[in-house]
Amino acid sequence: MKKPFPLLLLLLLAVALSAHAAGQSGRRIAPQPAAPPPPANELRVTVTRNDEGVVYPDTTPPPEIVAGYVPEAILSREFESLKDGRFRLSDFGGKVLVLNLWASWCGPCRREIPEIEEMRGEYEPRGVEFVGLTTENPQTDGERVRKFVREYKLGYRVGWIDRQSARTLMRGINTIPQTFVITGDGQIVKHLRGYSPNRTGDMLRDAIERALPPKKSGAGS
Repeated sequence: MKKPFPLLLLLLLAVALSAHAAGQSGRRIAPQPAAPPPPANELRVTVTRNDEGVVYPDTTPPPEIVAGYVPEAILSREFESLKDGRFRLSDFGGKVLVLNLWASWCGPCRREIPEIEEMRGEYEPRGVEFVGLTTENPQTDGERVRKFVREYKLGYRVGWIDRQSARTLMRGINTIPQTFVITGDGQIVKHLRGYSPNRTGDMLRDAIERALPPKKSGAGS
């Protein structure tokens, strides 16, 4: 029986000669094109349009940032009101302000906003102002936002926030909802990102109470 070794050797030699000939012909294997870079994000938030988004479980409080003041440029910037005219956050100077960044397509926002509206009824008599600024486009999303406000019977001021102001307030973390409790002199007492059922409301109430001036003692106390 003949051994297969000579045949195997001939096959290897043929492969080597073929590779050498291809190299001498000047042909080169074209490199694979690199994957295109991801498109640059504009003001994109992590809550998706399928209404799922970021919802923190009851056992986990939403991440928060508690520090600093609202920049003067944001306080003095004019925002377009959902109804008529324009307004500034500085218009509420001296009052505690609850500021909510949201969008009508955001599922967690729709869960949170009724709690904020309930708090408005509780704290507005004590001089607390509530403002909602939507991250949507007033030219393309105007009717949808107005329908949302009617359906949810929002009694507080609603307006549109521009991309630059939103980026500044979000501090590079483009998630919604985001809610701020701000003292009368512009200090951020609480900054919540995301929504936690049965916890966000308590955390906001606690922050509002801390931001409000202490109640005056009754006469004779």
